[in-house]
Order: sequence, then C-alpha cells, then structure tokens
Amino acid sequence: MDNGKISCSNNLQKILGDLSSVRTHSLMRLARTEKYLSTLPKLHQNLLASYKKHLVNLRVGIEQNADIIKLISADVSTMFENIQHDSNFVKANTIPTAHDMEKVQMTIKAISRDWSADGEKERELCYQPILDELARWFPLSENSSDVEVLVPGAGLGRLAYEIAKRGYTCQGNEFSLFMLFASNFVLNKCQGLNHYRLFPWVHTYTNNVKDEDQMRPSFFPDADPSELPPNARFSMAAGDFLEIYTEKETWNCVATCFFVDCAHNIVSFIETIWNILKPGGIWINLGPLLYHFADIPGEKSIEPSYTAVREAITGFGFTFEKEELGVKTTYCQNPSSMLQYEYNSVFFVCRKPVDAPVVNSMAFHTIR
Repeated sequence: MDNGKISCSNNLQKILGDLSSVRTHSLMRLARTEKYLSTLPKLHQNLLASYKKHLVNLRVGIEQNADIIKLISADVSTMFENIQHDSNFVKANTIPTAHDMEKVQMTIKAISRDWSADGEKERELCYQPILDELARWFPLSENSSDVEVLVPGAGLGRLAYEIAKRGYTCQGNEFSLFMLFASNFVLNKCQGLNHYRLFPWVHTYTNNVKDEDQMRPSFFPDADPSELPPNARFSMAAGDFLEIYTEKETWNCVATCFFVDCAHNIVSFIETIWNILKPGGIWINLGPLLYHFADIPGEKSIEPSYTAVREAITGFGFTFEKEELGVKTTYCQNPSSMLQYEYNSVFFVCRKPVDAPVVNSMAFHTIR
C-alpha cells in the first residue's frame, strides 16, 4: 500500500482505540437489553424465551467480529512511514462515542459489501456500470496497463482491485483510517477464498424479521487478492484527495463511486478531477448527494443540488457523454431488514476535451 498524507499519529491511535473498544461497547449494549428483559414480568419473560436465547447467541457474533478487528488492527502502526508517533498521547484520554462505534460497525458492513458473496448484488449495481464504461472508453488490449485509472474514496478497494484485475493501471485513494486498516488487511494479508467469517448485522437490533437475520454471517474474501496477475499495477494511496493529487494531467480516467458528496466543497473535488485528468480523459461517476458534512456541528459544508453541481461540471469545461438519473443503488444495505434505504443515484460519464484550457485558481485545499 502506497504511503500518502495522514494528518497525525494521534488520529491513528484514536482509531485504534475505537477499534479495540468495539467488543466492550457491544457487550455492554447487549447486557443492557438482557438486564431490562430480566425485570419484565415472568409471564413476559417466558413468552420471550426464544428471544432470551437469541441474546445469548449474539455473543458469538460479537466475539467473532472482535477477533476480526484484532487481525485488522495488528501492525497497522507501521503502515505509514510518514507518521511520527507521539509517545505522550494517551488513548485512555479519548473515550469512544456512539458515533465512533457506528464507524467501526460500518467498516464491518463494508467488508461484507466489498469482499463477500453477500455484497455481490450491491457491487453489481454500483461497480459494474463503471467497469462497463471504462471498457467502452478504453477497450481491453495488451496495452491496457498504459491506461492509468484513479479511484478516489476507494473504501475497501474492491472497485480499484477489479479495475487492476482487468489489466489497467489503477490506484485507489482513501482518507478514512477505518477503511485503510481494513483494506490493508484484506488486500495484503488475506489469502485463499472465504477463510474469514464476520457478522455484519449482529450490532443492528431493529427491523429484524427473524433472529437468524441478525446472526447471518458473511465469509470473506470471495476473491483472492493475492491472485492478481503478476504484471498487475495496483496500489492504494492513503490521505486527503485534495492534498495528494496536485500534479496536473496525469490520469486517463477518474472513477468515483459514492465519493463526490464527501467534500466540504464539492466544487473543489470537481476542479481537482479536471486538473488531474489528461486532455481527452474520462470521469466516470455514480452515487447520490448525501453530503457527509451537512449539519455536523463545527463542520463547514455546502450542499448544492445536482442541477447546480452539473452547472459547475460544465463550467470547468467537461462535456457530458452519458447521463442517467434515478439509478437505483444501495450502500451496505441488509437485504433482510424491514427497513430498506435506496438511492436514486446519478450516473454520468464526462470527458475533458483534448484542447482543454488550463484552469488556474485557488484549488487543492480543503475548506475546514
């Protein structure tokens, strides 16, 4: 995994603390439910005998997930050569919040989404259209490795892996240390198929139709990352997209999936993509506009509509080669849940004209 820019050692230690706390947090959550159940009238408890047994069984999933987290966390402090570790930082000073635990649980779900057979349908919806357009614009040939593809917001790296597997040169970029730690484990340490088991829904207590739905395991990886062709050119870069990718006209294609709405200022992402694409280069995008920093205290954010975003895209000089609205997609969705979230995503392919002018502005900084 290539080394990029990570903000500080303290942040790394904070994430490690969050990961190590998930077992305790989950068992405490379970214990609260069991304690309340024990206070109910005996008749009610007797009627809920199967539910009581189910709560006991949940410990198996919680412990198994904790074991996977331990494997993911092992040796990650040596992943980034550009970090100077602060020996004065005390992990005990940072108590994980419920939001922190949600991030850990989302990482577990993301492993299932990207690297298990259970996520195949979701990957088909989200990744396959991008792979199809990539092959249309850059037909596979013995020279496919000359086509350089960047995947910002690569998450667990499955899309980037699939692109590299087809013969293109591909680099995934990710900022979240939760995702980086997990992708490092899957891509660099996993060998063989479906060797590991986790329980992606064991932490979700609501909207379960059957007890088994909460305890349904996922096995990963469903593809062996070590079996990439010997000549495959695949890397992962860690750090802020806006800070790392400042060299102009270096990429033939930028593929973004559920990424552009992760910006404080979405126009800064568009501008960076414009600048780093070679003339004639292609930007393939699929996803919604959730805007991750909207309404978060202390975070600055703008949330323009897709129409306004589209105007910004064409304002830089991109030409739309393909555009579809209302593309049905999901993200880490439990198909057995009573609650189903579905996005009407936008899917487009934009081209940077061969004779595109150079745009000079105050790009390449993140609004804080």
